[in-house]
Amino acid sequence: MTITQTVDIPDNHRLTIDVPKEVPSGKAILTFTPTGTEQAIEPNRKPISRFFGILSPGTYGDAVAYQRKLRNEWDD
Repeated sequence: MTITQTVDIPDNHRLTIDVPKEVPSGKAILTFTPTGTEQAIEPNRKPISRFFGILSPGTYGDAVAYQRKLRNEWDD
């Protein structure tokens, strides 16, 4: 179960979280992500997902055969 809520941080920087009754009691992991932080810290950083699919599937041919070829170059 994932619950997402956008909040405004008050001047005193304190947040109070009310958890819905549907959420079972016990341990939980809270994730805090300030909006706009990634761009403010590293403005030139590009997401790696933009490189997905650049190489065609046939670039190296059969992946297992390519890997075996590389391993055959190793000295035992």
